[in-house]
Amino acid sequence: MSIQPIDVLYTAVATAENGRDGRVASDDGKLDVVVNPPKEMGGSGAGTNPEQLFAAGYSACFQGALGVVARQEKADISGSTVTAKVGLGKNPAGGFGLKVEISASIPNVDAATAQALVEKAHQVCPYSNATRGNIEVSVSAA
Repeated sequence: MSIQPIDVLYTAVATAENGRDGRVASDDGKLDVVVNPPKEMGGSGAGTNPEQLFAAGYSACFQGALGVVARQEKADISGSTVTAKVGLGKNPAGGFGLKVEISASIPNVDAATAQALVEKAHQVCPYSNATRGNIEVSVSAA
């Protein structure tokens, strides 16, 4: 699989201090959060964590991709929501990996149309394109 070049339209910049038990902030000051390991991983769970941030970004990005596809297909996705579940676990090589489940609720279309829209959005979404072939990602219409 070859890397496809892109024409960059925007670059986000964020800096972390103290890794999973510290702080992450964007260069423009719009994001500034405390990060802590979740209780399930022995942390305090007092702040957010990288997996929650990834889930937030992926769900928002996927919702945007769903909007692009819906406009092309002339489908009504008003009232829709996208939920991303990001799991963190050990991989067979001894490191860590991620697993993602994307679920979209699209109330104004039938189930078959909703599933088709979700599958097309998965081909358009930048997060889906970045993770494809690297981690397990499942997509569904709820």
